[in-house]
Amino acid sequence: MTIQQLEYVLAVDTYRHFAKAAEHCRVTQPTLSMMIQKLEDELGIRLFDRNVQPVKPTAAGYKVIEQARRVLYQASLIKDIINEEEQSVKGTFRLAILPTIAPYLVPRFFLKLTAKHKDLDIHILEMKTTPTLAALKNGEIDAAIIASQPVEPELQGDTLYYEQFFGYISRNETIFKNDLIRSADVNGERLWLLDEGHCFRDQLMRFCQMEEVKLRQGAYRLGSMETFMRMVESGNGITFIPELAVYQLSREQKELVRPFAIPKPTREIVLVTRKDFVRYTIAEMLVKSIKESVPKEMLALQAYQRVV
Repeated sequence: MTIQQLEYVLAVDTYRHFAKAAEHCRVTQPTLSMMIQKLEDELGIRLFDRNVQPVKPTAAGYKVIEQARRVLYQASLIKDIINEEEQSVKGTFRLAILPTIAPYLVPRFFLKLTAKHKDLDIHILEMKTTPTLAALKNGEIDAAIIASQPVEPELQGDTLYYEQFFGYISRNETIFKNDLIRSADVNGERLWLLDEGHCFRDQLMRFCQMEEVKLRQGAYRLGSMETFMRMVESGNGITFIPELAVYQLSREQKELVRPFAIPKPTREIVLVTRKDFVRYTIAEMLVKSIKESVPKEMLALQAYQRVV
């Protein structure tokens, strides 16, 4: 049994197709198939059911694949440990960021960071919270930026900053004339809200006590914050945007922004890693770079804010 064989097994599990897995691993399909066949012969079991398309793991195969994932992750830590001993800032670092954070945060720090550390290859993936945490626990990514502290025992979080929610209000809405938004003012029937699975949606629904939106949202489901903003600008409804998004708006667009009344709903933006994470030099550099890129008042929770 070799590390390479385990990598081939995980590739087939990911792509559920031997040819695509071979392409990903940059080997020929016969080579990949032969290596997996040798492993199956050694173990005395079949890892994949090849009689169905797409191929899928057997019952025993699922268990082997989960163990293989853990083994490969632990093996990957060996190089990370050496690099950390040398305080080296190089190699690939896989960072997942929520889609409601990435468009507004990444432009603030990414180019400056990568220009300063040319040997560091940061791969950014936009993912929702649930798949992000699963990928982190499986070792598929190195770190994640999400909008809450992790509750999973194997994960740890480092607060980056606190970000308020703002209303983005069409000029045709009654509450456009108000200077502040109160949760009671928000009508779910006129609200453009992200699909289920976005913590941005869940946090706002809890704050505004809008359980009924789950029933009304079907006709308004688009899934993109930027699309919702264009709808509001065209004169239709209300949406919510994060604080960093306000800094990207034109003067005309800022006229549609309304802050919430006190307590102002706020989310905690957190860098999450596994507890066995060892690349602290890169993580500390990333945290420092992000904190320097956001307004100073966002680095601490203010008395008038409430984390939702």
